[in-house]
Amino acid sequence: ERHTDFADYKANRQEAPEDLIASLPDIRKIIEGFNIPLIETDGFEADDVIGTLAKQAEKEGYEVFMVTPDKDYGQLVSENIKIYKPPYQGGDFEIIGPKEVCEKWNIKEVSQVIDILAMIGDAVDNIPGIPGVGEKTAAKLITKYQNIEAVFDHADEQTPKLKQALIESRERVLRNAKLMILRRDAPVTVDIHSLTPAPNAKEVKEVFATFEFKTMYARFVEATKHFANLELTAEPAQSPSAESLEGSSISAQVETCKSSKDALSALQRNEVSDLAAAWLGDAGRSELLGLAVVANTKKFEVSWIPSSLLIHKDIKELLNGTFKFRAHNAKPIMRSLQAIGIDLKEMKLDTAIAAYLLDPSESRYEIAQVVSRFTNFEISQLDSKADSGQLNFDAPDSQSIASGVAANEALGVSLVEGVLTDALSKQNLTKLYQEIEHPLVRVLARMEFLGVEINRKQLNEINVRLTAECLRLTQLLHKVAKQEFNLNSPLQLRKILYDDKKLTPGKKNKTGPSTDAATLEKLRDQWPEFIEPLLEYREVEKLRSTYGEGLLSVVEGDSRIHATFNQTVARTGRLSSDQPNLHNIPVRSEQGKVFRTAFVPRKNCQFLVADYNQIELRCIAHLANDPGLIEAFNNNVDIHNVTAANVFGVATDKVTSEQRSKAKMVSYGLAYGMEAYGLAQRLAIGVNEASEILDAYF
Repeated sequence: ERHTDFADYKANRQEAPEDLIASLPDIRKIIEGFNIPLIETDGFEADDVIGTLAKQAEKEGYEVFMVTPDKDYGQLVSENIKIYKPPYQGGDFEIIGPKEVCEKWNIKEVSQVIDILAMIGDAVDNIPGIPGVGEKTAAKLITKYQNIEAVFDHADEQTPKLKQALIESRERVLRNAKLMILRRDAPVTVDIHSLTPAPNAKEVKEVFATFEFKTMYARFVEATKHFANLELTAEPAQSPSAESLEGSSISAQVETCKSSKDALSALQRNEVSDLAAAWLGDAGRSELLGLAVVANTKKFEVSWIPSSLLIHKDIKELLNGTFKFRAHNAKPIMRSLQAIGIDLKEMKLDTAIAAYLLDPSESRYEIAQVVSRFTNFEISQLDSKADSGQLNFDAPDSQSIASGVAANEALGVSLVEGVLTDALSKQNLTKLYQEIEHPLVRVLARMEFLGVEINRKQLNEINVRLTAECLRLTQLLHKVAKQEFNLNSPLQLRKILYDDKKLTPGKKNKTGPSTDAATLEKLRDQWPEFIEPLLEYREVEKLRSTYGEGLLSVVEGDSRIHATFNQTVARTGRLSSDQPNLHNIPVRSEQGKVFRTAFVPRKNCQFLVADYNQIELRCIAHLANDPGLIEAFNNNVDIHNVTAANVFGVATDKVTSEQRSKAKMVSYGLAYGMEAYGLAQRLAIGVNEASEILDAYF
């Protein structure tokens, strides 16, 4: 209606930021989690809806607080309706009633707020006031004449300038006064009595977890303690543990299986078994101590099966058959069981991977964190150490502790499996989980168990050659510097470069001029006979220590490397690997490529390389509708080769591997916002040269 009465109403207001519009569905989720009603009325502004509700609630005998910093709400204030002004920049909140409103505007009646607002206008809503009239002048006029019509009626009594302004703006400002009245009669049908706060504790916790509000739930629980009549409503947990007391720290009741008969009974008790395991050392890589299997989730009962029972013929037959299970981080369990001839094929859910897909940005996915994040339970943490860090000799033996920890983890799987399955479905992630991530677990377990064969003789030869090269470069550098020194000591290197040779230092760090690779590249021309072999030494020494000695140290007795592959580490969804990291075996330098020759396929097999073909550039070509990129892809040409040919002005068959590498760096760098300075740093060239390359690229 305001827009109908005044076409320019809010005409100057900026468009809502795109980020805010995109965030509105998320804001709704938070509001719904708190069970706060969302009220929208066509043709009425939020101010009118709030004004209507406030007056309705007052009639019903409620004390009302309008949470807002907006001065327009002052007109609604009464003995039972107050403004709660939130704190600003570390300040304190304010409660504003009739007394505070009248004091602020220097008026006698709250109703006079509208007259003052109309006189001074509102730039935000594009409502012009009386020229030259601010808050103080408006307050004086209203105090003297009581209302806005009387102010205009007495225009002749004012100074010539004010008189003129009053006469010229009378019609407009009287219209302003009507625009600024907040409605009390918006068609709101909500029942006032249904607006009692009733946040759903489970939903609030899920919302906070989704948006990574790390400490908000604890603060929320603490804050709600101050409301005597407020009880947190919680839906029954989506698992059999609904009968248990929520919010408590749970601990499994463990019963150890004494015979294979007991173990078979434990493994067959439920249609789908919830499992966890314990090891003597690293999960999946050390001796398996046993399995924990949930017997009864409602009573927190868990069976412990020592590894000595797992090798029994009947148990192996059961586990190798149609045995269905769920686990948290199932891969190390599957890997360890493969070592004793058991291949688990019927996994139904890996709760660690489900939690990762729901929020790939989390840094930890231990079962305790997942249970805390998705339920109202906490898992008890068992520890064999006393507070001093010394072993607690009064604690149960290590086998009991291991079985207790595993039992709690298995119980945690039972508590979260239903919640996670539902969450995957709600976020349309079920297909991604079931078709890609889930089947991969068993594949990776098999890969880890089998490992990759290493030609020890070849690896030893590479290591010997690199060691000899390091020695040659060390002797050369000692000769050039005319002194012996530790090439790996920044302190000694700094003395030679900056004190003895008086080179111009580049960047400085806390301990003095830097000796890092980027700085040495810039110093290269000042002392090439020293800097060049030093940079070469660093590359060779890194290869020798990291891959020469490093790889040899992790080759096991079967002449194979058994790395661990991780599905829940990289935010991008890629795998990572460790012990050792097989993903960073060098490929860019000729020296580094040699290490790949030490990896050999088993007899009668070959290595197959499979990779996405420039997937990011294909996405960019599609999104940008770039004709050059699209033509190159449609013709199935080497895009980096074509780019290099264009950038460096050479024929495609004359492009060197170095030029292609630079072109690749430019393409991917630009995609992620790199500019000339960044490219110059990457390619160790001047910014001007980098700018020329970018210009040629475009």
